[in-house]
Amino acid sequence: MASGNGRSIRQYAGNRVGLAVVGGTLAALGTYVYLRGQDRFFDLPPNSRVLPAQAYRVLAEEPWPLWMLALGLLLLALVALRWLLLCLGWGRRGAHNGTGTAMLCVGLKNVEGLGRAAVRVGEDGLRIGLTCPSAADVGAVVGKLDQDIVGKIRREVRDDEAATLVRLHVRR
Repeated sequence: MASGNGRSIRQYAGNRVGLAVVGGTLAALGTYVYLRGQDRFFDLPPNSRVLPAQAYRVLAEEPWPLWMLALGLLLLALVALRWLLLCLGWGRRGAHNGTGTAMLCVGLKNVEGLGRAAVRVGEDGLRIGLTCPSAADVGAVVGKLDQDIVGKIRREVRDDEAATLVRLHVRR
């Protein structure tokens, strides 16, 4: 039920394709720079320029565009690193609990189009994440969660006094 419409599978595939494109581009640029630095790139003379003469003169006179390029590339690298860490699951609190997730899905079996349901158990308590379509009766979902589902999950997975955070995301 967690991937009822295939959305989460596409998300993972998109992350993998995106990381593969970024990684492949960086590997190709690194190979080019290495081969260029070793004078092994298509028999080009060692003193030949990579940039056209006019661009080289402009950059030699005004070095600030290179600093802006370096800053932009640094920001791009930080964004890519954050993306990679989030894809690997770093920063998530607690461990995934299959029993709790199954109980959540069974309790909400009447909700059509449920996109994601997950229960995590951490040191600070339970974290329940739920995604439902905008057509769903959000009031009824919250009522079911509040009346019996969260309490049952809490009793089964941890204890009745465990702090619980429920995040309900409504898709457009």
